[in-house]
Amino acid sequence: MLLPCRLIPEVRVSAVMTNGPLILTLDCDMCSNDPGTVRRVLCYVADPNTDTSHLAYVQFPQMFRGLNRDDIYSCSFRWLFLINPVGMKKGPNYVGTGYFFRRRSLFGPPAMQVSPEIPELSVDHVVERPIQSRETVELAHRVAGSDYDKMTNWGSKVGFRYGSLVEDYYTGYMMQCEGWKSIFCNPDRPAFLGNVPTDLIGMLNQSRRWVVGSLEVTLSRYSVVTYGIRSSLGILMSLSYAQYSFRCLPAVPVTVYSFVPQLALINGSSLFPKASEPWFLLYLFLFLGAYGQDLAEHLLSGHGATFLRWWSEQRTWLIRSLTCFIFGTVDFLLKALGISNQGFNVTSKANHMEQTQIYDRGMFDFGATSPMYVSLSVAALVNLIEFARGLSLVLAMNQSAAVESFALQVLLAGFGVVNGWPLYEAMFLRNDKGKLPTKVTLSSAFLASLRSSSLCGLGFRGALQACMYEFNKWYY
Repeated sequence: MLLPCRLIPEVRVSAVMTNGPLILTLDCDMCSNDPGTVRRVLCYVADPNTDTSHLAYVQFPQMFRGLNRDDIYSCSFRWLFLINPVGMKKGPNYVGTGYFFRRRSLFGPPAMQVSPEIPELSVDHVVERPIQSRETVELAHRVAGSDYDKMTNWGSKVGFRYGSLVEDYYTGYMMQCEGWKSIFCNPDRPAFLGNVPTDLIGMLNQSRRWVVGSLEVTLSRYSVVTYGIRSSLGILMSLSYAQYSFRCLPAVPVTVYSFVPQLALINGSSLFPKASEPWFLLYLFLFLGAYGQDLAEHLLSGHGATFLRWWSEQRTWLIRSLTCFIFGTVDFLLKALGISNQGFNVTSKANHMEQTQIYDRGMFDFGATSPMYVSLSVAALVNLIEFARGLSLVLAMNQSAAVESFALQVLLAGFGVVNGWPLYEAMFLRNDKGKLPTKVTLSSAFLASLRSSSLCGLGFRGALQACMYEFNKWYY
């Protein structure tokens, strides 16, 4: 993916050489899959029966080649590329690739064009000199210089926006705040195809970078909560963008429900309503309703959607919530305090032979050593241990009373165990390069084993129940 520091000079150089009215942005790993794509775009841009004065860009969903059968890392990001864009009133947000921009949209709001510093960069400039002419080449070198942006509007009011690691989200958001609209085009034949990461750490680093970048925009003067609502974006579109801005928030409930109810089983503490109480049905409805809606949206999105791919998607969401959402937030906080600086690390999509073979078999690659794997492994081990503990309570106590008291907690731990199966394989059953590093396994096992000593004590049951009660009241 190209940063603004690369895209902006390319916009200027293309203006000097051709100044074409349309600009296509693609990731370096993407290629065309449909020769009729440009004609399709022109049908939108040049339609005489449609007012295109406010049209900024036409977006094609990002599609991928090389996905394994179940898309185990959920790299297709259906909610981002296929589901959400359909419901956005002013059109989809810009996600960095597969877009045809109108050059005019990069030069300020529809009603007020921002003039560049030299006429050769103007939208209305007609290029008359040949591309190979000495004057054209010299001017292209000058506008491509690394110091050209100084004391100009490039990166702030003109071109792609500086100031965030997610420059695509930031640029599309600011354009729509200025009054521009976009069009979502989703033909049966994908317009472009790209590569996907074939290891878990690549996907997590990519999502971690997105968290940092979205928080940079969210906590700036252009926050979707303040600036977006007051702009021409409106409240509904602002809420659509807020889903991306606050993508890290699910880390809070997922972390709580991954640890607290399971750890309560240590002392035999029941935190949820009994199976015979009416409130039990509310919890069951919320769980089944949320997952049922998500499944329906996934299957209706088309393009090879299956139940197993949806299962991979919800599992990957849980993995992100326990790893990159947390670590990305910490990265942002450290950067804001000046302690650390999260740079732009390009997601590796190079396919190593053994790594590709592991991916094609539908197995997770945990071969890299990362602290994100520790938090994930601890959660998996805690759920496994407490699921076994819950079953033992059911067998040791009066069976009907135990089931009634601990049904939700045991089911929740069991749900964690099912989702954590790839981790158990990587810890205990696999010997290939995709297995979990030994030191990560040992560190996670040690931290998980501390649960008894750290959480046993007087008042544990009452304090934990009060905490869960307050959290449930806030969350629901």
